[in-house]
Amino acid sequence: MLKFPGQSLRIGIAPNAVSLLRVNRWRAPKLEVLAERAYVAPADGPGQAEALAHALRALLEGQPTQGWPVAFVLSDELVRIWQVTPPPQAARLADIEAAATLRFHALYGEPPSAWQVSADWRANGPFFAAAVPRTLQAALEHTAQDYGMALVECVPMFVTAWNRWRRAVRADAWFAHAHGELLTLAVIEAGELRALRSLPLPHGADHGWLTQTVNREALLLGTGVPPLVQIAGQLPPALAKPAAAGQVPLALLGSGVAESLSPASMLAASGSPA
Repeated sequence: MLKFPGQSLRIGIAPNAVSLLRVNRWRAPKLEVLAERAYVAPADGPGQAEALAHALRALLEGQPTQGWPVAFVLSDELVRIWQVTPPPQAARLADIEAAATLRFHALYGEPPSAWQVSADWRANGPFFAAAVPRTLQAALEHTAQDYGMALVECVPMFVTAWNRWRRAVRADAWFAHAHGELLTLAVIEAGELRALRSLPLPHGADHGWLTQTVNREALLLGTGVPPLVQIAGQLPPALAKPAAAGQVPLALLGSGVAESLSPASMLAASGSPA
């Protein structure tokens, strides 16, 4: 497989499937699905990383990956994302890291020692941190090394979507990303991220459900109800219909990824401008 300038590989990591895409920045087609592989794994623990490693080897077998840059995009079900408020007068990185650790423990009831934590560390205001299980992170790093790929990034799906669409989100709107059975809702106030909520999408989720969810989160956080929620990703059918009077309207960002792609390939393609 010849590599031209602007080309890279992207691997989508879902709880039950992996997908390999070639991304072409300057040439058509912009996205090419090279391979997909389903797998079965326990919900968490070492068995998950082991099953994923086997699936990745099957996915990459026979693929000429040597020397290619690769990015792993992880389904939000596999990671944890939370907001951190630095303590007053925090000046050292150690102070900010301690605040992230305490918040993680408060939210999830466990220390983050088994998780690889990364963040846009800042002492002058709230920021968001993300954590990937260390066993999962190690499986991805070993895969990249074994198949001669240069690991560029390992990023949650929500982060790729937010990085792509943040400039298109109105200052008075909230942002949401939907994929599979999960909706990640970003509460925005005065143009700044205020909180993140990862919510299971119930079967048949409609504007009534969305309105109740938005009203509840606004009440819990003490913010106003937004006049609009802008959403990226896979829009559930019932939410594709217009909102009724009194319901929070929803606006789709972009045309979305081609509907012919599988969920795992949509995951890998998230954030792409193609």
